[in-house]
Amino acid sequence: MELPLDHFRLIGVSPSASSEEILRAFQLRLDKTPDEGFTYEVLTQRSELLRLTADLLTDPESRREYENLLLNGESGLEFSSNREVAGLILLWESGSSKEAFKITRKALQPPQTPALGSSREADLTLLAALTARDSAIQEQQLRSYSNAADFLQEGIQLLQRMGKLGDRRKELEEDLLSLLPYRILDLLSRDLNDQESHKKGLSMLENLIIKRGGLEGNNKSEYKDYLSQQEFETFFQQIKPFLTVQEQIDLFLELQKRGSLEAGFLAFLSLTAIGFSRRKPEKLFEARRILKKLNLSGLDSMPLIGCLDLLLADIDQASARFSSSSDENLRDWLNNYPGNKLEAICIFCKNWLENDVLVGYRDIDSKEVDLDSWFEDREIQEFIEKLEKKSIKTTIKSNFQNEQLRQESSINITENVDNALINIDERKLPWPGGIKIKQEYEKFDTEENKFNKKNFKNKPIEVYSYLIEKIAEFKFSFGEFLSHKKIFSQSPYLIYIYAFLILFTFGIGIGFLRNNSKNSIQGNPVVDQPFIVGDKKVSEKNNIQEIKKKSKSPKQSNSISGEITPNVSFKVNKITNSSPSLDEIRNLINAWLQSKSNYLAGKSEINLSKIVNNGLIDRTIEERKNDIKKGIYKEIYSQIMKIDLESQTSSRIVVLVELNYLERIVKSSGELVNETILNPLKVKYILGFSNKSWKLVDFVSGL
Repeated sequence: MELPLDHFRLIGVSPSASSEEILRAFQLRLDKTPDEGFTYEVLTQRSELLRLTADLLTDPESRREYENLLLNGESGLEFSSNREVAGLILLWESGSSKEAFKITRKALQPPQTPALGSSREADLTLLAALTARDSAIQEQQLRSYSNAADFLQEGIQLLQRMGKLGDRRKELEEDLLSLLPYRILDLLSRDLNDQESHKKGLSMLENLIIKRGGLEGNNKSEYKDYLSQQEFETFFQQIKPFLTVQEQIDLFLELQKRGSLEAGFLAFLSLTAIGFSRRKPEKLFEARRILKKLNLSGLDSMPLIGCLDLLLADIDQASARFSSSSDENLRDWLNNYPGNKLEAICIFCKNWLENDVLVGYRDIDSKEVDLDSWFEDREIQEFIEKLEKKSIKTTIKSNFQNEQLRQESSINITENVDNALINIDERKLPWPGGIKIKQEYEKFDTEENKFNKKNFKNKPIEVYSYLIEKIAEFKFSFGEFLSHKKIFSQSPYLIYIYAFLILFTFGIGIGFLRNNSKNSIQGNPVVDQPFIVGDKKVSEKNNIQEIKKKSKSPKQSNSISGEITPNVSFKVNKITNSSPSLDEIRNLINAWLQSKSNYLAGKSEINLSKIVNNGLIDRTIEERKNDIKKGIYKEIYSQIMKIDLESQTSSRIVVLVELNYLERIVKSSGELVNETILNPLKVKYILGFSNKSWKLVDFVSGL
């Protein structure tokens, strides 16, 4: 067997060493015999090889001839079969662990496999274990962790096949286990063109985290003895920049499914990163959905959700989220910011994106965030426009479906009559006349009924309610009559007579109804379209007087729920006591709703600085300016149905309010543009204590 070894390396000296240096090295090698467990026979052969080398190199003539051979290109030494193992040991000792392992591994495989139980088999197996481990150490020093792992795995497999040296095999397995993070780092840090290595590293990373029990390391896994949580977190921070944003999203979502809350938060950040960097606003919705479901201890999610609301152009919601933050320092900073509150939120969002979101991804170039370019992007603008339209349609559809389900559960009429009937409870709808009444009115607008559409439109509730009540009475009477079993025992002619009489009576009733309706409409024209607040019916012209008559003032009411329309007068009083009652808070909110409604309708100025934060007033003024530019105004009708205290501190109060809410957008010419009904509309109002009194700071609607 020829080994890649010369006499100088074998004994451990340089080619320029003197005879004295060679003899000294020889003696040291003899004294330092490997004690790993080799047999006496192979160690004796090792000593003999060292002696022969020392003799050759200390004899001037022999050394000169050997050096000439080296100069002529000869390399390697030839060993007889009985000295091969000793030669491999000397090769290993010379620092050539990798070469020694490869030759040893080959010597243990057929057809060179030594005799079972022989000393040669034992020595080669031990040498394979030692050289595999040293080779791995050498590769680690070169940061070739994947190659190091390959040596360890081959050594483990060889020892398993030989069925020997269980303790040595365990050492190799432990080394391989501890090497895993470094292997992953090695595989993932390679060029992306090496897809096979990258996928392998990604798979190993996921398996490592799962075995540890998520990013939190909840499992008492085999890694606990050498990879603490702090060490793992350091390692993971090194790994992240080598993963693409989509790879991180896939990884974190999978880990979240397995119960890792930290992975859920990282998935939220990754989705936000891809949504912002790739101009995919739909990803921001997914990110917000994940964050809302997270229950991470100590996490204040409000400003983070507020940043997403800002990116989706929902400024009111964004402002409300920040005001709802549990971080007092953040709230103080916002309240004391010298400029506009929106400017402060934009600064916060910009810094958050730059420092926490858009960092640590292989395929995202972290640079200064430009929010202007985000909002100027045409695709973003189109998405937000579609979102706004969809939101309005969804709101209207949802209210219609809810009312329709309620109606269907409260009535039980035959299919033929049902097309012309509507439950009397429809009059409680917040629509002017109710959605379904409007549809039924269109059905009745035919030549057969000969109703005057112009007049009927002005008074749909009175006429139509009377009509459906009479039809319902007839249906009930007719049903009771037919359900009497004795009638069927009579002559069939009697049945025809009874039916004719009933239909004749019904015809007279309809004619009477039409005549009354016509006279009523002609004699008492109604100019204003009716508006329904809860179960109270008033015209827009007379709604103030009706609600004043039928509603208690906030101070007189013993109930938490109350009612408000835009023009009802509420006195603006400061709340100075440290623990205000719900009635006082309700009165403050009512004053805000009244003043805001009047202002947006162009009926009065807004002057609530005593009880409302200036930022909220400025937003309302800005909204009115935009409406004037568009040539529109808003008519808002609302009533407080319920108010509950959510939280209260010495400086902050949060209440949850349910409103019946109707908003009309009307052109300056009087033409109705849009109508939105929310019943109920849930709103969270936030009050803050400032200058020795409570003020309305912000609100979050649509909770």
